[in-house]
Amino acid sequence: MATSSQNSVQPQATRDLPPRIKLEDLDHDTLKEMLAAGKDVLECYRVLKKTNDNIVGELLRDVGTFFQWQHYPKGDIFDRDSHSQHYYHAHPKGQRPGEHGHFHTFLRASGMKRGVEPVPYNGDATWPVGSDALSHLIAISMDAKGYPISMFTVNRWVTGESWYAAEDVCDMVDQFEIDHARPSWPVNRWVTGMVHLFSPLVKDLIRERDLALDARRQSHPGDVFEDKGLEVTSQSPISVEKQITRLRALLA
Repeated sequence: MATSSQNSVQPQATRDLPPRIKLEDLDHDTLKEMLAAGKDVLECYRVLKKTNDNIVGELLRDVGTFFQWQHYPKGDIFDRDSHSQHYYHAHPKGQRPGEHGHFHTFLRASGMKRGVEPVPYNGDATWPVGSDALSHLIAISMDAKGYPISMFTVNRWVTGESWYAAEDVCDMVDQFEIDHARPSWPVNRWVTGMVHLFSPLVKDLIRERDLALDARRQSHPGDVFEDKGLEVTSQSPISVEKQITRLRALLA
């Protein structure tokens, strides 16, 4: 199971980055798929609003006391068909200003394309292997009202994952899906929708993640994957409403 460190979040280093993918440059079918995912997100908001609920409140409905660092739900959420996984947790207040907590999303080895392998590694850390191997895709930061405010990627030590090259992880993004009702159908559908509504940004952030490690490797000798000074490797604010508005305008 993926784990998280209790070190404070450090901002990514300033560096030259390639331009991010523009929605205007995407083909019609991709835009339609993104908008369909956005409609799923809005549908989850609609049904939860009827009972004055939100995504985070729905997930934590019956957990009792909410503890920092603990995974919610216990044992994570795992789809046995797609081999996708996610969980929610929170850091101590002040580590991520404005955030209540965040979702971490993953794909396990059994859901990856044939022939995909972790990058070579000769350090001292133990990486999960075989069917236990997994790759972190993206984290979704949530505010105190239970709505998303940003997305970010993290270094390997944060989640205890196996590490795959950016382009392999980008392929995994398209395969992510939690398609069952437990412990909450709206939450599972929402997390899946968010990954695909913002899939071009998610892939940009994954590529920037690898660039952050490359830059860190040049300035700090040692095992970059275990460098506690590099936790958040890329990040971006997000707005569901603005994304859907742009998609609808492009498809009009």
